[in-house]
Amino acid sequence: MSATERTDHRHLAERAKQITARELRAYIDRTHGSQRATERARKVLPLGVPSSFQAYDPHPIVVRRAQDAWMEDVDGNRYIDFDMGFGALFSGHCHPAVRRAVEQQLDDGTLFVTPCEMNAEVAELLAERYGLPMWRFTNSGTEATMDAIRVARGITGREKLVKVEGGYHGHHDEVMISMKPPLSEAGPADAPRAIPATAGITRGVLADTIVIPYNNAEALERVLQNGDVAAFIVEPVMENIGICMPQPGYLQAVRDITRKYGTMLIFDEVKTGITAGWGGATGALGVQPDLVSLAKSIGGGLPLGAFGGTRECMDQISAGKVLHLGTYNGNPLCMAAGRAVLAEVCTPEATQATIDRNRLLLDACDRIIADAGLPAHTVQFGAKGCVTWAPEPIRNYRDYKATDFDLAFAQWMHGINRGVLLPPGLDEQWLISVLHTDADALHYADVFGEFVAELTA
Repeated sequence: MSATERTDHRHLAERAKQITARELRAYIDRTHGSQRATERARKVLPLGVPSSFQAYDPHPIVVRRAQDAWMEDVDGNRYIDFDMGFGALFSGHCHPAVRRAVEQQLDDGTLFVTPCEMNAEVAELLAERYGLPMWRFTNSGTEATMDAIRVARGITGREKLVKVEGGYHGHHDEVMISMKPPLSEAGPADAPRAIPATAGITRGVLADTIVIPYNNAEALERVLQNGDVAAFIVEPVMENIGICMPQPGYLQAVRDITRKYGTMLIFDEVKTGITAGWGGATGALGVQPDLVSLAKSIGGGLPLGAFGGTRECMDQISAGKVLHLGTYNGNPLCMAAGRAVLAEVCTPEATQATIDRNRLLLDACDRIIADAGLPAHTVQFGAKGCVTWAPEPIRNYRDYKATDFDLAFAQWMHGINRGVLLPPGLDEQWLISVLHTDADALHYADVFGEFVAELTA
């Protein structure tokens, strides 16, 4: 970085902090109801939220209602929702077809704990999209990745698991490792240490989980050579650190290496899912894993997860070698929503139209970034996108840690006060749903342009 570039960056960072300070005051002034609701909730809920991801300072937005592509908080402030349930609401809030399906099923019952015909129907829809013949249902992405890992261990007879540094795969013990480790503890970039993300992870679990960098096929081959790894679980496109795309040839190399050493390849598509395209990231990128884990976008806002695989993998369940259990698995209310999403709402045509609408937004943001000469870029994968505050695309967690979080936080605070609701993690991505209009999508670009104008003034 040249001296001029360093000076320019210092100016942007200082300006971003000034914007943040002002916007924090404005946020507090316009969200007194959310503050009161959070203070009440903190007396009975740790952090005042049902999931720790939902907590942020000074207090989260507390929502009263949502429809289509917008949400309204308890203070009456309305937002265009670009969070969309961390990507779960590809069908939008209360899509008429999803609502109709759920209301119809309410008349026929909410829980049977015995099969319903829709179980097979939804499994057939997933098989058609993903090219994997056998499926089981869960209630969340955490369950879906947990069960896929168990199947992989059952078929291989091995115990060790490999994941990438910076990857998030739910909140079961095996994967709550090196989610976002401090670099001071993380070890060498090409051979990261396994760092527990929470208390409560046993030494045995930690020893069985090996961490490698994303986009590094050589590191994967090195850790598989002992022949003791059951599975490599990976997001085909990492979406815990913005949107981090695989380098050309990386996923095919992963597929070849895992086959070479008899390791099962699990694609965690909980976040990518059908937002990536009609056939998910698996179809969009053209690499077929042994097992896929899904949730979020397939449920239309209801808690629905699934994992599918080759017949060889899933026969571990058929034979009773691996148990997969759950009272609410395949519950008819969620099945009704899932069937509506997969068959009626997120059709190939609707999916492509939404991806094209997302491109409109990204093109608008690209022009703003280029005109201002910002150290930033956009990334698109399907109906999702993000602005990453770094001049070059990120390839892994270490690249992500070098991005400018002061600029990202200032943009987030500026946007939320102007009706643009993005995920609070600063490393998440927006989602354009099938119910967003062109005007909704481009509102983000308008607000982003206002922020950039002020940042560079």
